[in-house]
Amino acid sequence: MKNEVYNQFPLHLVLLCVVVNILIYLIGAYLIAPLGKIFVVLYLLYCLGMEIRVSIMSCRDCYYYGKLCAFGRGKICSLLFRKGSPERFKKKKISWINLVPDFLVSLIPLAIGVFCLVQSFSWLRLSFILVLVMIAFPVTGFLRGSISCKFCKQKEIGCPAIQLFAKNDQNA
Repeated sequence: MKNEVYNQFPLHLVLLCVVVNILIYLIGAYLIAPLGKIFVVLYLLYCLGMEIRVSIMSCRDCYYYGKLCAFGRGKICSLLFRKGSPERFKKKKISWINLVPDFLVSLIPLAIGVFCLVQSFSWLRLSFILVLVMIAFPVTGFLRGSISCKFCKQKEIGCPAIQLFAKNDQNA
């Protein structure tokens, strides 16, 4: 049986994915806060930069441009950037190296949080570190695999992320 795809994602799923992303940014900011406000600002600017990067490099060319995608970026992107080319999206190639900047959104605050935890133990800081690990990796992985990618129309057209993640599945 073929999976259903969404021409536009239901609002409750979009809100779930957006809340998870915002929680990652907020917990990251909390873990960086002991270094000073300037580092929190720099971190949040980095997160914003990653959102803009994804919008420019992917969302402009995606099927969901101007529509509700799982992350709400299709609608937002259409307000900020001109539509790109769906053919360019389909032909784009990505590797794990291309994802490093995205992983740094979680890895930087985790490293700083652990460093601060070693310097001065705090149950609250440890709790936030553990929550960030859970949200950034298994929860985000679940949301992408079970919601965003599973019901995405773009995968039928051609998606470089599906190509990257499905490489092992195709060899099985």
